[in-house]
Amino acid sequence: MPDLSISFAGIQSPNPFWLASGPPSNRGEQVARAFDHGWGGAVWKTIPHERDEIVNVSSRLAGIRGREGQLVGISNLELISDRPLAENLAEIAEIKRLYPNHPLIASVSTGARAQWIELLRQCEEAGADGFELNFSCPHGLCERGQGSAVGQDEGAIATITGWVKEATRKPVIVKLTPNVADIVPPGRAAMRAGADGLALINTIQSIAGVDLDRCVPYPIVGGRSSHGGLAGGVVKPVALQMVAALARDPQIELPISGIGGASSWCDCAEFMLLGATSVQVCTAVMLGGFGIVQEMIEGLSGWMEEKGFASCGDFIGKAVPNFVPWTELDLSYRVRARIDPERCIDCRRCVIACRDGGHQAIHPPEMGDVPAGASSSAPASSSAHAPPSPPAGADLAQRRPRVDDAKCVGCNLCSLVCPVPDCIRMEPVAGN
Repeated sequence: MPDLSISFAGIQSPNPFWLASGPPSNRGEQVARAFDHGWGGAVWKTIPHERDEIVNVSSRLAGIRGREGQLVGISNLELISDRPLAENLAEIAEIKRLYPNHPLIASVSTGARAQWIELLRQCEEAGADGFELNFSCPHGLCERGQGSAVGQDEGAIATITGWVKEATRKPVIVKLTPNVADIVPPGRAAMRAGADGLALINTIQSIAGVDLDRCVPYPIVGGRSSHGGLAGGVVKPVALQMVAALARDPQIELPISGIGGASSWCDCAEFMLLGATSVQVCTAVMLGGFGIVQEMIEGLSGWMEEKGFASCGDFIGKAVPNFVPWTELDLSYRVRARIDPERCIDCRRCVIACRDGGHQAIHPPEMGDVPAGASSSAPASSSAHAPPSPPAGADLAQRRPRVDDAKCVGCNLCSLVCPVPDCIRMEPVAGN
């Protein structure tokens, strides 16, 4: 079987799947159950200094749903831990006693230099294997000069990271905020200050929606609301890009812990291929429980075995060389859409999408080329004005939408809207 163990900044972990700092890592009994289910490590929900007053609101979460009602993201107003510091420290110590081979990282955030140093000392004495500096929380903390307010200021990143490095010999991971124009400068600042690793992304500033009756954004807190932090599968593309941007930067030579929308082994493999050594998960656990890690372990193991990877190190960062600036793409490369008549159900979604949102290259078979400025039809199943179907005896290919190669630019839109897997393929043009 492939070896799933990793070493992150000198921290050994039985597998790359870690709990991210958040509600699932708020208490010792949660972290214990996570480890029992198979999670490799955990980042404790961010701990403040005992002088920091943390008061959470109610309600705190709002959902973002797809057309079919599925939950694709969550926006939250939750702050860092509001539990007594002594409870957090005692539970960290107990978890390390019970699970000595599972890394337990203390996420920390506070203000003054003396408070940072005191908080680090207390967490280190409790047995934390390392520290994750929360320079990324997009609400509540940033208003008081912490969280993303630090992560958006390269000087503040360097200053606080320097304080921490002077105060501990444990590995220090800087958690960056995605609420910046370019993730690379903050990453470089953390490295110059001596960080041992980087973690990203945290949640993205957001408003989940607005109650149309009360005219109040969600989630509603006593008739008002504020911006929250967006998490879940909807943020994965942003997270992948930012992880990859750091991984390909020649000035950044630090291990990366990828965070943001991972819910399956495939998601985790993508993060790792783009440079992440470990992958942190939060929202998927909130929705599906700690048991989802078994699918991650089995799926990643099976994929590694199929590809011939003996260890995670064999594929971490393997996709990074293929992630290049737009100016380095091959502008002569061309693909064209090809519709499989055997799979096509003649729903004509591709026709409408290409006609109204693409390049007018896909036409119903009975219409021929659509003259410029002429209107086309809606799907046969949804409009009384749909063109009549060809005779039943006509060849199958003649009874399906057809692609005009002269107009097709290979944009992929048709293949994205097609409801039938592999019905529309984008095939390279001869001579590429």
